[in-house]
Amino acid sequence: MTTTTEIAVGTELPALRIEPISRATLALFAGASGDHMPIHIDSDVAKKFGYDDVFAQGMLSMAYLGRLLTDWVPPHKIRSYRVRFTAVTPLYAEPTCTGRVTDITDGVATLELTVTLADGTVTLRGDATVDIS
Repeated sequence: MTTTTEIAVGTELPALRIEPISRATLALFAGASGDHMPIHIDSDVAKKFGYDDVFAQGMLSMAYLGRLLTDWVPPHKIRSYRVRFTAVTPLYAEPTCTGRVTDITDGVATLELTVTLADGTVTLRGDATVDIS
């Protein structure tokens, strides 16, 4: 966790690097989240819709980004958290979650959040506000 004296506009959260997304990861997340959409766990269905293979649930990337936040501040300090999905996360991709403070007003920091793949593809963009008082 970071102390408030260390936080300023431009502060970058320690990057969270995720292990390669495996079929097991997708199956476990499907069970935990209830998202059993076949396009995420059945290669034949993914191919039927024009994909090379299954790909990660968008909410899995959002969960990883949530972990980035809760590694930085306790959950009760998070005031808002929003994301926009911008690309799929293919099987075996290694996402990296990053965040940067863009504003601090009245003890609340605004963060810009991103999930990026090794090839530079941004799969998720978002923002959050956190209480740093």
